[in-house]
Amino acid sequence: MAARILIAEDEPNIVTSLEFLLRRSDYEVCVARDGGEALRLLESFAPNLVLLDVMMPVRNGFDVCEQIRANPALRRVKILMLTAKGRDIEIDKGLALGADAYVTKPFSTHDLLASVRELLGR
Repeated sequence: MAARILIAEDEPNIVTSLEFLLRRSDYEVCVARDGGEALRLLESFAPNLVLLDVMMPVRNGFDVCEQIRANPALRRVKILMLTAKGRDIEIDKGLALGADAYVTKPFSTHDLLASVRELLGR
């Protein structure tokens, strides 16, 4: 069974490239275009991993990360924050809120895929 990945990202070009990359690597993919939609899809899609942008409409990625970690039913979901916010204070905040990894934009698709595989234990 393919691992499920929720992409929570509002930038269409990034969504398109991530969807292509992950589907080509045999992952099942679902997309949320804002933080509110991401929280709703967590229940119905049941992802193994969330690629989570920080700067999104409705709810930002830090809020979404915090909500995921506050829900015992989602404790096994891995979170990879994928964002242009790459200052140490922002990285520390994301990791403190429970992110498993933090990748800054622009990113190498090869490195991102390696991080995804590592988080999913593949």
